[in-house]
Amino acid sequence: MKRRDFIKNTAAVAVLPSLINGQTVQAFTDSSLLSRLAASFVDTDHVLVIVQLNGGNDGLNTVIPIDQYSNLANARNNILIDSKKVLALTGTSLTGLHPSMTGMRDLYNNGKLTIVQAAGYPNQNYSHFRSSDIWVTAADYNQSLTNGWAGRYLSEEFPNFPSGYPNTNMPDPLAIQIGSVVSTGLQGLTNSMAMTISDPANFYGMINGTTDPTPNTHAGAELAYIRGVSAKTQQYSTVIKAAAAKATNKSTMWPTAGQNKLADQMKIVSQLIAGGLKTRIYWVNLGGFDTHSNQVDATNGNDTGTHASLLADLSEAITAFMDDCKLLNTADRVLGMTFSEFGRRIVSNASSGTDHGAAAPLFLFGNKVKSGLVGSNPAIPANATVNDNVAMQHDFRTVYTSILKDWFCLSDTDTDTVMLQKFNTLNLINSSCNNNAIAQDIQRNSGNMIIRNYPNPFNLATTIEFISAGGNVLIELINTEGKLVKTITDQDYAAGQHNIELSRNGIAAGLYYIKMQNNLSTQTRSVIATD
Repeated sequence: MKRRDFIKNTAAVAVLPSLINGQTVQAFTDSSLLSRLAASFVDTDHVLVIVQLNGGNDGLNTVIPIDQYSNLANARNNILIDSKKVLALTGTSLTGLHPSMTGMRDLYNNGKLTIVQAAGYPNQNYSHFRSSDIWVTAADYNQSLTNGWAGRYLSEEFPNFPSGYPNTNMPDPLAIQIGSVVSTGLQGLTNSMAMTISDPANFYGMINGTTDPTPNTHAGAELAYIRGVSAKTQQYSTVIKAAAAKATNKSTMWPTAGQNKLADQMKIVSQLIAGGLKTRIYWVNLGGFDTHSNQVDATNGNDTGTHASLLADLSEAITAFMDDCKLLNTADRVLGMTFSEFGRRIVSNASSGTDHGAAAPLFLFGNKVKSGLVGSNPAIPANATVNDNVAMQHDFRTVYTSILKDWFCLSDTDTDTVMLQKFNTLNLINSSCNNNAIAQDIQRNSGNMIIRNYPNPFNLATTIEFISAGGNVLIELINTEGKLVKTITDQDYAAGQHNIELSRNGIAAGLYYIKMQNNLSTQTRSVIATD
C-alpha cells in the first residue's frame, strides 16, 4: 500500500492488544526559513463535543411547534405528542420539548442550551449516506469531498500531523472519536486527524512492542512510515491512560453502565477532559433515529416508544455530562453540538412512523452558549401532503462557522479556508475571542512549516518554497474534492531549502491544496488562484 494512501485512511486505534513502537520521527533542524515559516497557532483550551444522531431525527416531535398544533394534528395525528405533555420552555409559549427531554428542558431554562431551528442545506438529498457526508464534510449538495470540516480545521492548526506528534506543545490526540471507526468529519487534508476509543478498559491491556530495522529500500521506507503511524497509538494510549487516572467522574446523574450507550461515551469524554488532555474535538454517536415505523407506542401513548427512548437517552447523557463537567470544573471550557443528517417529513406514514425529510433542529449546550431559540417555528400547512417538508432556515455550515470563529477563535480568513467558502455567523456563543491576543507565532516542533507559496493568493504564477530532509520529495496540487490537479514535482532533493515555480497555466481560479511528502513527513497548505 502506498504511504500516501495508507495515512489518508488510517487513524490510531486504542483497542489493539499489542502495538508496535515505530522509529522516532526526525524533526527538521532549525533554519532562517523555519523562523519565517512558523505557523500562527491559536492556543486555546476550548473543547468541542460533537454528538451525531444517526438515522435522521424527527425534529417536529423533538422541538414541538405548539402554535402549529392544529395543523400538526391533521398531518401526524397517529404520532403527535399530547399538547398537555409537551415540556414548556422559559420565555416562550410557542415552542416546547418532547416529554422525555426533561434534563435538556432544565438546561434550556437555566441558560445552558441553544436550539437552532430548521438547520439543513439546500437541495436535500434524502439519502442517509450522502446527506451524512454533506453534513460531516460541509460540502455543497453537488460536491463530493474526502475530508471533513473538523479535520480541515485541525489540519490548519497542526499542519504536519502525524509527523512529529506527540510533542511538547501538543502531547495529546488532536481529536478522539468514541467508536471503532473515525468519521469522515475528522479526516484531514491528507490523513485522519483523530484516534478512536472503542473500549477504554483495553488501554490497560496494551503492551509495548519492539521493531526490527527496516531495509534501505522503497518498501522499507513505506514500512517505516506505517510503523511510525502505528507508534502514535501506543504513545497516545499512554497519555490517555494517564489522563484517565487523574480524574474520576463525580456526577450522580450518570446511568448504570450499559443502560445508555451515549452516556457511556460521554462519561469517557468528561473524564478525559478533566484529566487534562489538550484534545480539541471529541465525537460521539447515538443511532436508531431512522424511525420509518413504530416511532411511537400508541398503546401506551405517543410520548412513549422508540423515539421517546432515544430522546430520553440523549437528554440523560447530555444532562449528566454537563453536571459532571460542572463538578470537575471544566464546564466553561466545553461546548457541545448535536446534529442528524436530516429531519423527517411533516406527514406521518401509516406505520406510525415518519419518512426521510429535510431540515431539523440542532442543539448547542454549554456554559458559554447564548441560550434560547434561534429562528422561528416551522410553518406547517393546513393540508400538508406526503411530500411536504420543514423548510430550511439556517444552513448548517453557519453553525460550524460560528463555532470556528467564536469558540476556536479562528480568523475570518482561516475560517473561510476551512469552510471552503464564506458563510455568515449566528449569535450562538458568548465569545471571549481576541484573535490578536490569542494568535501566537510559536515553534511547535512538528508545527514548523516546511512548505509555503508566495504570493498567495496568486494570479499568473507562485513560488513554492520548501525544505527537504533529503531524498524523494513529492509535491502535488489537489482540489477541494481531494482530486489530483497537477504533480508539481516528484524527485530526489538534497537536504535544504528549495524553490519551484507553479504557473497558473491550465489551473482554474479557486481554492487548492499543495501537499508535500518527504520521507516520514507530510504537510498540506492551502493556496488560492485568482483571476
